[in-house]
Parts: sequence; C-alpha cells; structure tokens
Amino acid sequence: MGTRTPLHAEHEALGAALTDFAGWQMPLRYDSELAEHRAVRTAAGLFDLSHMGEIEITGPQAAAALDHALAGKLSAVAVGRAKYSLLCTAEGTVLDDLVVYRRAQDHFLAVVNATNTPDDLAELTLRAKGFDATVTDRSAETALIAVQGPRAAEIVCGLLPQAQLDIVTALKYYAAGPATVAGHDVLLARTGYTGEDGFELYLPAAQAPALWRALLEAGRPAGLIPAGLASRDTLRLEAGMALYGHELSTATDPYSAGLGRLPRLDKPFVGRDALAALAEREPTRKLVGLRGSGRRAARAGYPVLAGTGTVVGRVTSGALSPTLGHPIALGYVDTALSAPGTELAIDVRGRAETYVVVTPPFYRR
Repeated sequence: MGTRTPLHAEHEALGAALTDFAGWQMPLRYDSELAEHRAVRTAAGLFDLSHMGEIEITGPQAAAALDHALAGKLSAVAVGRAKYSLLCTAEGTVLDDLVVYRRAQDHFLAVVNATNTPDDLAELTLRAKGFDATVTDRSAETALIAVQGPRAAEIVCGLLPQAQLDIVTALKYYAAGPATVAGHDVLLARTGYTGEDGFELYLPAAQAPALWRALLEAGRPAGLIPAGLASRDTLRLEAGMALYGHELSTATDPYSAGLGRLPRLDKPFVGRDALAALAEREPTRKLVGLRGSGRRAARAGYPVLAGTGTVVGRVTSGALSPTLGHPIALGYVDTALSAPGTELAIDVRGRAETYVVVTPPFYRR
C-alpha cells in the first residue's frame, strides 16, 4: 500500500483502478484509458499529480544556490516564469529533471519527480550550504491538480472571479502566478506534460478535494473527465517528453538524451566540468523517436535491432499511439544509426517488427 494523495477518497468514489507508483497509491484509470487519452486531445482531462515533490528555495542567495545546484541558469529567470532544468551528478549524468518556478526575487519552487523527492531534497540542501538560502520540503502540505486539453482555459476561466479572467489569457507557456479558482487561492501554472494546452493548480492539501469536485462539475459540460496515469503516459509519449527512470537516469547524460541545450557551461555548477568534456565529443548513443508500421507495440526494455539482428539499442518507452493509430517508441540507439529515416527493427516478443527513426514529438497540436 503506497502513500495516499489528498484526493484518494475522490478516486475511490469515482471507481478508479489504483496502482502503486513511486510509493504512492495513484489512479491508473477511471474507466477506459483510451477514452481518457482522447478526452485530453479533444476536450480536457483532470489529473491528480499530488505525488510530485515540491521543494521551496528561499533567501537572498536562493538564485545563486540554484545556479550552483542545477545545470540551468535560474538567476536569469524572471519572476512569474518557470524553467525546465536538470539536477546532475558530478559525473554529468542526470539525477532528476525538474521544473523551477520563480515566485519572487528570493523565492523559488522546484517541482520534482515523486520517486526522487527524498534524494532531490537531500541533494539541494547539500548544494545550498554556504549560500544564504533555505531549502524546505513542501510536498506533504501541497496538492497538485492539472487540467489538460484544448478546453482547459475555458474550464478554468469559468471558475475565476471576473477580475482575474485576464490572468489566464495573459499567462504564457512556462509561467505561473497567484489566482483564485472556485474560491481557492492557488498557484496557477501553464507548463503541461501532454502536448496540449493546460494548467497546473498548486494549493494546500486540505483544500484539494473541494477544488477537484468543482473542476469536475464545471468541466463536465465541456467534455472534461478524470484521467489516470495510463493515459498520462501515452499522452506524454506522443508529445515526445522524457520520463525519469525511462529516458533519463544516472546512466544517461543530457547530450545523449537530446537535452544538450539545458546545461549552461558559462557558469560553475555541480557536474559542469564533466558536461563540458561530454559536449566536446559525439555521444556513442542517442535518444530517438521510433515509428512502427504494424500494430504490435514495443515496450520499455525491448532490444532495437539493425541488419541481421544485431542489437544496436534499447527501447525506453513504447505504446500503440491512440491518436495516430500506429506504434511509437523512444529509445537509445547507436549514434551512427540515429538519423531520421533510418530503418531499424524492434524485437517484440520474439518477432522483429520494422520501425523507422523519426524526430519527436510524434504528435503536435
């Protein structure tokens, strides 16, 4: 039995199939994962993401501490904006990928993967030593609800006071600010992980059930339905987005993963020297998109083959795309075979299925 989110009773009342994920009891699906996926692509889906970790970094040197701790330059992020960045090891591999919001000049909120929250907290605390900055875990007291889909803005606007309607229309991608949704004070963000427009609502855990029910009721006429982890995974895969533990890990580096734009080598940070050395040479393997032509989906761990059956890589994520109707996958392959258009095969339960290298994302709205 994993830890329960503040919305656990809501999921039970909706008849969700629950699963253990990163030590949390999470809704896998409520009814049909296919219907949930399609709702996000055509209308809207409502997600409980309260398992994610929220770590606050505050103080006069909070920005400097994060510049030292992370691969990105957080001191350059404007108040009210967010940045996707990496927490790297001294060897230049990825401890976690995270989104950091700058709430005020000396106040940041890092949102980290659930499975990595304790390690990230310890690492950020260690890296902030020597700086006038305080690292505080806000995970237990914070709930996170996401509304994703083409009608997300309409649904959220319907629950805002008239005076705040311009907050949603003015909120850019990778930005966040305070708002009052259905009477609840939230941090309203527009980052997303599905390939659609959408919003994340951060609020005190005790208030989450009331807001969840208000969003469900307000969104129902627009086609919003609750959505679980299964549809979230196929949505993010279609959008070509990495999942920690699959595409990213301490066995991968940003250059192999196609995230070479993230490390700012013009500043000192943990892992900078190792990453500078990696940047000088071609990676031996690269993360690529793979498009299949049949109906048999590849799954994480399946071997990628070339020529007469030589193993040249490994699938990290794969599914039959509900939107596109054919199999898609992400995986690492030998760099020499990573060019778009390269024909490869994937060993799907003992049978070689043809796949072609493509550049993600597989789906664009």
